[in-house]
Amino acid sequence: MDTDLLIVGGGPAGCAAAVMAASVGMRSVLIESGDTVCGALRRIPVVSNVLGVTNGPDLATAIEADLARCDLCRVALDSRATTIDAFDDRVEVAVEPVTPVGSARGPGARLTAPYVVVATGVGPLGPEGAGWLGGVAGRALPPLWEADPAAVDGRTVLVLGADRPLGTVARAHPELRTRFVVAYPPEDAYKIEEIRRDSRVELVAVRRLEFGPSSAPVTAEVRTVEGERRVLTADLAFLNLGSAPAPPAGAVAADPSGYCPPRSQHPRVFTAGDLRSVRFQRIATAMGSGGEAALGAYYASRGLPTESGGLPTEIGGPPTKTDGPPTEVGGPPDPAGGG
Repeated sequence: MDTDLLIVGGGPAGCAAAVMAASVGMRSVLIESGDTVCGALRRIPVVSNVLGVTNGPDLATAIEADLARCDLCRVALDSRATTIDAFDDRVEVAVEPVTPVGSARGPGARLTAPYVVVATGVGPLGPEGAGWLGGVAGRALPPLWEADPAAVDGRTVLVLGADRPLGTVARAHPELRTRFVVAYPPEDAYKIEEIRRDSRVELVAVRRLEFGPSSAPVTAEVRTVEGERRVLTADLAFLNLGSAPAPPAGAVAADPSGYCPPRSQHPRVFTAGDLRSVRFQRIATAMGSGGEAALGAYYASRGLPTESGGLPTEIGGPPTKTDGPPTEVGGPPDPAGGG
């Protein structure tokens, strides 16, 4: 075995798994495709639901420092896990280097361990996945989180979807004089609570939105949930559609929604973070699930029962108990009393 635990994904969930594993004496290798851990976290200007921090960059810096103190964890940056295979006695992760466009790709590797924590998170949904949008082919629609505050100040912005980045932008820039016209489908209604009281936001629940010609200003004809037809006009348009899970190929099991709940996995595969469920995508829950997944691997290595689930997901059935096969790893005999 190359290590006691392989961790795929260097966001808050994967980093929490590495720190927890080290605390109980498990060696780990953390595989991250970016050039730093918590890359997405560094782009979040305001954090309002994590104890002790108020912004993403500070939290990412603190997590990076915690990892640096973990002698039992080796971080492999610029490395992408392409396939995960699970067997009775081990897991194997195929890893290839991430190379700049036009550069020759270096040789890949195949890492082996008794267990793996998969915390690859989610990626942004594109407009092709939104059946309520029309006329988007060939149109440049950047994601809202990439918007330059100076470029949208004093302008009317059409926001497609009511996902959480809108609330983040609004909280981070209360000084903006931007008018946000937010067109969203009925299934996004539960997402609007944090921005519905912002006077800069106009919410338009729609069944269908069809863009007009590609010209300035931006125009779109919508059919609202009440059946009304309206024409929305804006200076700019941004995508804010939400996310989709991004697991590696192989042994990671997905439910019909595409997410990968812990209870559905092979006994040697633990999922953590946003990858688990469409409903529990928060920094705090990601970190907790990462620590829980690492402890699950530790207990399984001792032949102790471990819960492979815990949070409700879109599939039915209560959490199951899985007796992991005993595989000896380093560390104290009992992590009880740990931090």
